[in-house]
Amino acid sequence: MNTDTPAHGPLAGIKVIELSGIGPAPLCCTLLSDMGADVLRIDRNAPSGLGSPRTPRTDLLRRGRPSVSIDMKHPNGIATLLRLVEQADVIIDPFRPGVTERLGLGPAECMARNPRLVYGRMTGWGQEGPLSQAAGHDLNYLALTGVLHAIGPKEHPVPPLNVVADMGGGAMFLAVGVLAAVIEAKRSGLGQVVDTAMTEGSAYLATGAFGAAAAGDWLQERASNITDGGAHFYRCYKTSDGKFVSIASIEAKFYAILLDKLGLNPADLPAQMDRPTWPEMALKFAALFAQKTRDQWCDIMEGTDICFAPVLTFDEAFEHPHNRDRGSFVEIDGVKQPVPAPRFSRTPSGINSPPPGMGADTASGLAAWGLGKDEIATLMAEKAIGWQG
Repeated sequence: MNTDTPAHGPLAGIKVIELSGIGPAPLCCTLLSDMGADVLRIDRNAPSGLGSPRTPRTDLLRRGRPSVSIDMKHPNGIATLLRLVEQADVIIDPFRPGVTERLGLGPAECMARNPRLVYGRMTGWGQEGPLSQAAGHDLNYLALTGVLHAIGPKEHPVPPLNVVADMGGGAMFLAVGVLAAVIEAKRSGLGQVVDTAMTEGSAYLATGAFGAAAAGDWLQERASNITDGGAHFYRCYKTSDGKFVSIASIEAKFYAILLDKLGLNPADLPAQMDRPTWPEMALKFAALFAQKTRDQWCDIMEGTDICFAPVLTFDEAFEHPHNRDRGSFVEIDGVKQPVPAPRFSRTPSGINSPPPGMGADTASGLAAWGLGKDEIATLMAEKAIGWQG
């Protein structure tokens, strides 16, 4: 793991300005940084009021890049940002539509300084539309796509953490979008705006499910389909020690192994895809899984083609033999965290540094992007830069 040397991943040489936000935009910039991009995080020079602050070392969405504090309401703060924009490949805007325009930092102002700039915008609802100015969070964006309706028991939908809309439909689509635009800008010499909406990214993730629904193969009632917990062969079961295991034996050949390991004779059972019998079969499976501990079922099923895995806590995932063998997690400054993904054979990604304090790198970060020592001192004295919280 690369924690103390300059970034050398596949994005080395790409320069990114990150306007600080929460959730998906920071995760996108963490990904870009881990892959070697030179990301400069701009933290506003006053507390954001987002609740109790986490200690920097555990705020993992800030890892791997310096934090520079700039007052975006100070004219010389905006002037400093525009100077940085002149040498950037990408700027990431996490604000509601129109905020950067009001600051004098919108696409028009930035691209006038740098025509090849890729202006990545991250919002829940998108830059236009009736809801574009409304507040929202992951759950709301997921709700509007139809995806949330399909997640949970029959009684009610369940929030699937904030990894689907925020991180999947938001951060990952923003990363793909800006990188695609950077590639195109290398050919054309012209940048563009990348409008990433978590609603649209979430819907895109469910493209296959939309196709199944259109074909009549997806029932609109929760817990009634193969992959939503309706099938007895694709769900989680409680073990005798109060823990859980996951079963995903969709294919017939995998289901046959599952029945064998459970001690069941296929001749005595209904057909796997006989949907009306799924609830009864789920009760039968539940009774069997409740007879042994999670570790005992791991001894029986792990490593087979059942499509099985124990349901682990975050701490347990760090210690699992497969994850330890691959080095899927690392501990830095006492904080357990995932390593960069995906993996590259020739230009490996790396975590360049632990999360910095707010504005901790203001002077050094700006100097690395070409500002002089005296100029930085003047801006500090004017309180145009430097953490004031």
